[in-house]
Amino acid sequence: MSEPRSSESGFPIKGVYTQADLPEDLPDRLGGPGEFPYTRGVYSTMYTSRPWTMRQYAGFGTATESNARYHQLLRAGTMGLSVAFDLPTQMGYDSDDPIAHGEVGKVGVAIDSIEDMRLLFAGIPLDKVSTSMTINAPGSVLLLLYQLVAEEAGVPGTALNGTIQNDILKEYIARGTYIFPPKPSLRLVADTFAYCRVEVPKWNTISISGYHMAEAGATPAQEIAFTLANGIEYVRAALAAGLAVDDFAPRLSFFFVARTTLLEEVAKFRAARRIWARLMRDEFGAKNPKSMMLRFHTQTAGVQLTAQQPEVNLVRVAIQGLGAVLGGTQSLHTNSFDEAIALPTEKAARLALRTQQVLAYETDLTATVDPFAGSYVVEAMTAEIEAAAVELMERVADHGSVVDAIEAGFQKREIEQSAYRIAQEIDSGERVVVGLNRFTVDADEPYEPLRVDPTIEAAQAERLAKLRVERDDAAVERALGELRAAAEGTANVLHPMKEALRSRATVGEVCGTLRQVWGTYRPSDRF
Repeated sequence: MSEPRSSESGFPIKGVYTQADLPEDLPDRLGGPGEFPYTRGVYSTMYTSRPWTMRQYAGFGTATESNARYHQLLRAGTMGLSVAFDLPTQMGYDSDDPIAHGEVGKVGVAIDSIEDMRLLFAGIPLDKVSTSMTINAPGSVLLLLYQLVAEEAGVPGTALNGTIQNDILKEYIARGTYIFPPKPSLRLVADTFAYCRVEVPKWNTISISGYHMAEAGATPAQEIAFTLANGIEYVRAALAAGLAVDDFAPRLSFFFVARTTLLEEVAKFRAARRIWARLMRDEFGAKNPKSMMLRFHTQTAGVQLTAQQPEVNLVRVAIQGLGAVLGGTQSLHTNSFDEAIALPTEKAARLALRTQQVLAYETDLTATVDPFAGSYVVEAMTAEIEAAAVELMERVADHGSVVDAIEAGFQKREIEQSAYRIAQEIDSGERVVVGLNRFTVDADEPYEPLRVDPTIEAAQAERLAKLRVERDDAAVERALGELRAAAEGTANVLHPMKEALRSRATVGEVCGTLRQVWGTYRPSDRF
């Protein structure tokens, strides 16, 4: 008999599962759909009353180009927009800053000021769409620009729905688009929680992200362990700032990957819900059921896409999307088949959306809640991942805090070891990647990728120069001075930040003001 295959998280997968593999306390671990500990889903009806929110991640070049893509996606039936920002925006620099040279508009849209945000959402009813923005260190800045543009269109903050990623801790672990040291960064997160509770109450103020750690090589157990540990740190930061747990926890959300290992991914999502529910109730004393519900967005695994035979990615994405739906996601982005090559073309983005629509409307996935409940294999895997994740979370806690563990390099080291193992398995052929190390072809069919206009950087610089000539510089300086004073003290920085942006201060000027007060993080810095 062959050796049992190992799961991505490291436990053996049996050839056959039986009732003996189920946890003895399974009824307590399950509960009902919409009931503690939410293993079977956060809502009692799940997709039987409405499907998940279908999002498509888009943003490239100029705000005008990205706006055109958003209108195309809305016409194609997408239910929510997800904005990708270019690297200068993610790092809090204007497009004409020397450090931004060569990166403007490359991996997302360039947003320098309120004028760009107006163009980005021109003609889009912001009271009717849900918008997710993948932005972290300057997340509060982009949220305020969005709110200002909505107010100009007559839409109050109370009517806005959406999410900012705003998850800075995972940036120190796996991604790198941080600006400030951790302590002021956590303060900014807590200030955003407090601001949105009053000003934008339906907004999800953070999307605590395992996705990027998974893309860096984290196993499913590592992905949820390190993500939930980060979640604990954010809860503690908000409590330390004087917020009550049930005042902010209902607006916490999460962001996970969906891989092609479908059964383990379903188990991962179910285990994550169960762990979080118990943490919020037992450790933090949450009373509101919504504070215990782990609501999450899922994106299919970009790292599993191949540039070789890219059409095969359509199959991979369909399987990954299926796993996310079977796992009970609240919203889903399906990657385009050509993203391993370049930014997705319009046709590729539409096909990615059609994948979700086939799952929602041509299958029977929406007919019943949590179809894998009671499955010998899935329930056994859910318990295995839960145990492995809890053990990893305890190892993080042994360092003192998430921040201490980051400083010690614990999470990064664990993820790198997993990534190295995966790379070795692919190189040796032990891990099959269709089209890459098995079932290859001599040459792929020609493909014409989407190209980003190289003149964007100069055009953005011209727009910035014009803005600086036309605006009231004295008003900008006064507003930035008030922001600086708030950052130096204990006041919530989002209120003066909004006024600075309203006066047409740029993203770079706002972030630069905070840099002057809080400093810039360097990986060798002590926390």
